[in-house]
Amino acid sequence: MIATPDDYAWFSYERFPDLAEAYCFTYVRGLTPEQLVNRLGGRPEDFTPMTLGGLIKASYSGPGTYGTWDGMFFGAVAIGDWVFIVEPNGGLGADEGSITSLSAGTRLVSHFRDVEGVEYFYWIEDGEIRFCFIADEGYSAEVPEEVVESMRRIGSDYRHLYPSDGPAFLMAERLTGITLTPELLEGSTYLCGAIPEPR
Repeated sequence: MIATPDDYAWFSYERFPDLAEAYCFTYVRGLTPEQLVNRLGGRPEDFTPMTLGGLIKASYSGPGTYGTWDGMFFGAVAIGDWVFIVEPNGGLGADEGSITSLSAGTRLVSHFRDVEGVEYFYWIEDGEIRFCFIADEGYSAEVPEEVVESMRRIGSDYRHLYPSDGPAFLMAERLTGITLTPELLEGSTYLCGAIPEPR
């Protein structure tokens, strides 16, 4: 069966009220969660396994004012040959400098939405941005062959859809081979902690 944006309608405020409004999902191929933490300048021994509920609660329970963290808090889990990063109200996957560096020697796909509806989507190969949606700029002018079929499934009006309305999930599935489901999101155990803010 061919996936469409409607297949991701489950990712809604009603089902995930503390995540769907402001989130960042990032996929990096060929790394373990521990290797990812090391690459980002963190220490795996400072990270703790958590459920999605624990990750969401901890992300809003930092030691700073209003529960903020000194750095970027996230959870990471291995899915096949990929590591999947979940950030409730985080923005690591939208920080172009961080993700181009993180993609060194591999593929990275990320999508982000904040509480004001600002959105980003990136596909990066070894430091080179291949395709993106950038807030206030829209989609890349050229669509690589690898995502043309996904664009066709989205329909001719895809340039008028925000990534979180379905296109981001569909394109991430096409580029990673991972079908994100509510069961996968809720049933995974994430390695969680904070890393220093990107310089």
